[in-house]
This record gives sequence, C-alpha cells and structure tokens, in this order.
Amino acid sequence: MVANPFNWLMGLFSLDLGIDLGTANTLIYVRGKGIIVREPSWVVIEKRSRRPIAIGAQAKEMLGRTPANFIAIRPLRDGVISEFEITQAMLTYLIGRIHQQSIVPMPRPRTVIGIPSGATEVERRAVFDAAMAAGAREVYLIEEPNAASLGAGLPMADVRGSMIVDIGGGTTEVAINSMGGIVVSRSLRVAGDEMDQDIIEYIRNKYSLLIGERMAEQLKIEIGSAYPLESEKTMTIRGRNLITGLPEAIEVSSIEIREALNGSLQVILDTIKDALDEAPPEIGADLLDTGICMAGGCSLLQGLVQRLSDDLKMRVWLAEDPMTCVARGAGIVLEDLNRFSYLLVDAERSKQRL
Repeated sequence: MVANPFNWLMGLFSLDLGIDLGTANTLIYVRGKGIIVREPSWVVIEKRSRRPIAIGAQAKEMLGRTPANFIAIRPLRDGVISEFEITQAMLTYLIGRIHQQSIVPMPRPRTVIGIPSGATEVERRAVFDAAMAAGAREVYLIEEPNAASLGAGLPMADVRGSMIVDIGGGTTEVAINSMGGIVVSRSLRVAGDEMDQDIIEYIRNKYSLLIGERMAEQLKIEIGSAYPLESEKTMTIRGRNLITGLPEAIEVSSIEIREALNGSLQVILDTIKDALDEAPPEIGADLLDTGICMAGGCSLLQGLVQRLSDDLKMRVWLAEDPMTCVARGAGIVLEDLNRFSYLLVDAERSKQRL
C-alpha cells in the first residue's frame, strides 16, 4: 500500500529538478535530461501592480529601455532572495515551462537548490519557501561549494584534500574538501556584480561617462582580463556624458578594464590565501598535487587562472563548462538522494528553529 497515493503519482510523472538559483543566471537541470533552462535572473514588472511582464532573456533585453510604468529588476542579490514574490513568480514560470509537455496537469517536482555557504537561516528559509510556493513537492538545499565540487568532478569522498573556487554573479565561494566534508570555507559577496560596478565607476571617474550594467558586463566579457594579454584589445562603448548630458561613444582598452577590475580580484585572491592559510598542513600538501579548481561564470575572465596560479604558486585549473557546475552538481545529488544526503542542508529543521 502506498502511504500517499498523490505524492506517488506526482513522483511518477513530474520531472525532478536541480536548480542553480544564481544572482546573474538561473540554470535548471532536469533529471535524466541534463540542463534544460539557462536564463538570466531578470524580471520586468509593472510598478503599480508588481505584476511580472517579462522573465529571463526577454527581461534582460529590456534593461535600461523600459517605459516609466515598468521596471527591470533582479529578484536575487548576493546569491540570496531580495524580492520573494518575484522570485516565486520567476521559478513558477521556469518550472511550468519545463513541464509544458508533462501529462500531469499540475506537476510538483522534487528540487535540489544551491545556496551560498554563508547564507543565514532566514535566507535559506526564503529559498525553501519560494520553491515550495512555486509548486515544488519537496525541496532540498545544498551549499554551492559542495554542488560545484560534484559538478566539477572533484573526488569529495577521498581522504586527499581538494579545493573549489566558485565565482558567480553575486558571491564567490571558496571551499577545501576532504572525506566528504568541508574543512575550510569562505563565502564572499564580491563577484561578477561587483566587477561590473567597478567598471562603471572607473569609466565614470576617468571619462565622466555613465554606462549601464549591460554595457559594463559586455566590457568585462569581451576585453576584461586579470592578467596582461598577449595582444591587448580595445572596445567602443556608448553612454551619457555627465558634463554635457549628451550621448557619447569612446574607445577603452583591456589595460584600463584590467585596472578597474584589480580591486575586486585582489579581494578574491586574499580570501583564497586566507582559506589556504587555515587548511591543515597535510591537506595543504595534497593541494599542491590536486591544485585549485575554478568554477562559476566569472572564472571565465581572461587570464584569471594564470594570475591565480602565478600569485599562489600552485596549479589552478578550470572546470569543464564552469558556469553549469552548481546545476550539474545539484542534478547529481538528485539522481541519488540517499547517497548524497549528507551534503544536504536540513531546511525543515532550520524552519522549525526560526
């Protein structure tokens, strides 16, 4: 006899999901199918009613171009929920899109969601509640360093230590793992968003030109670097001159953008050094062999691996498809919840304590 026939039926037909609920992008892994959704975490809402008008790539395209009665926002900041109802609406839309072909009219999937290791219990509860309100049947939370390590293929259960540095849009997660647990971890709210703001401030101060977040992100991706390039690049940017108030276009070089990014990069580097300094000597010796694995979208910044390797005097390497590591790790947990249950955050117990 099945204890709960409804849950059994839902489990039979719903598509279980591993979710990387990121500040910059939301990725969803569907059990047995891989990553199906990869959308920017942007929502355009109507100001008065706060009703979502556009979600994902369509909303990001509207950034900086919306009329007065609409506003483009990101419902997550620094890796955690800042706009609960809008996050719920975004998740409901994305989950519903995945289940469009489902034979169950109201599918309720099991979900595994990555959260920053430094998230408070209130922030964890917000993620749990948003996913449940969006239609999930069961919600499991996993700290992003653990999910990224699994997604990158690091041998977490080994006695020998391994290290992951996950640089996303809102947070940088640093973790040293051994024997299936985290030995040392750091969660830093300096990542891709902070780099974009550094570029905006640099261009404003040097050229009296105001550029938007999309232009700053484009600069970072196309000519941003952490280490001198073999052939330095230039790019034409457009913005509003703060002195004349008129639109203006100027050309900036990769050398200038590297200078703008240096402050945030140094903070990340110092955090990695701090974690290494706290690691036990035996694990430190292991890391000389295994190296440091880089994950997250911002780890793709040109020259970042080389700069870290030079400064730390260690092997630093980039995970395969680093942007998807957290989502793939959540998917691995989803495939065998019993085996990886020790990595999950006890959300229900956290809820009861609040």
